[in-house]
Amino acid sequence: MFIKKIGIDLGTTNVLVHVPKKGIIVNEPSVVAISKEDRKVLAVGLEAKDMIGRTPDSIIAERPLKDGVIANYNTTEAMLRYFINKALGGVRLFRPEVMIAVPAGITSTERRAVIDAAVASGAKAAYIIKEPIVAAIGADIPIGAASGHMIIDIGGGTAEIAVISLGGIVSCGSVRIGGNKFDAEIAEYIRHKYNIAVGERTAEEVKINIGSAMFMNKPLTLEVKGRDMISGLPKIITVTSDDTTEALQNVLEKLIDSIKEVLQQTPPELSADVMDKGIIMSGGSSLLRNLDELVAGQTGVPTYVADDALLCVAKGTGIALDNLESYKRSILATK
Repeated sequence: MFIKKIGIDLGTTNVLVHVPKKGIIVNEPSVVAISKEDRKVLAVGLEAKDMIGRTPDSIIAERPLKDGVIANYNTTEAMLRYFINKALGGVRLFRPEVMIAVPAGITSTERRAVIDAAVASGAKAAYIIKEPIVAAIGADIPIGAASGHMIIDIGGGTAEIAVISLGGIVSCGSVRIGGNKFDAEIAEYIRHKYNIAVGERTAEEVKINIGSAMFMNKPLTLEVKGRDMISGLPKIITVTSDDTTEALQNVLEKLIDSIKEVLQQTPPELSADVMDKGIIMSGGSSLLRNLDELVAGQTGVPTYVADDALLCVAKGTGIALDNLESYKRSILATK
């Protein structure tokens, strides 16, 4: 079976590759390790992520995407080439058609950079599709129907909020809040409260294991290793889920404000549809404990987390690829 089409969720934190009829075949961190001296790519994905915070001066482990857009073109191209090759395996008889999901708010220049990087890394043709649309497709929302559906896709770099009707985005907002921001806020809070410095990987572990958007009746606890800011020596402390809730208050407030803004821009008929059907959340960061409850409580609209929330965008690109002709006219920028 020769692979002619590939769907890519080009995330700030993870890259997922979907191949029609095979499903998601690659799910790795969007991290590239580079030699400082000659800018040579040493490792990509899981191998590179293991190097974060542990590299000597001669090696940099970096994320080529920042807030969902390309921050370093050459590194992104190298990363795309690695993932496309990995998806295709050793034998390559065809250059594949590639569909890449990008944030709804990216500029035409940023979009062109994604297309160019994909073509340079071996694609025959590259199509760009907006993340809220594919997240909705992947979450089994009938986007072609003449009724309003609201999707909130919270990834590593951005939160995409959109109301979709008749296959298009009616009102949307994109806010640069996601899993990376959550990690940074948790690390900063631990530093202030406990005088302990922790790395981004530790902060991410805290978020995944005990992170909560709301205070819990029975707070969860986790032992965390870090460096004492005063003595400079390693130290172990116990962090609670209440600490994470406290740490995330400000960013979650901004997220709720953006959701309310999109709801305010939505035409009345579609607002009524959203009220009936509820808000669907997708993306890895929507899995933060109690986030759906917080959104429901603050907006008054029932809120649900999609099945396989982490995979919605990648699955959606696969479905859109399978029905390429029907999507080409309405929502794609092509080259």
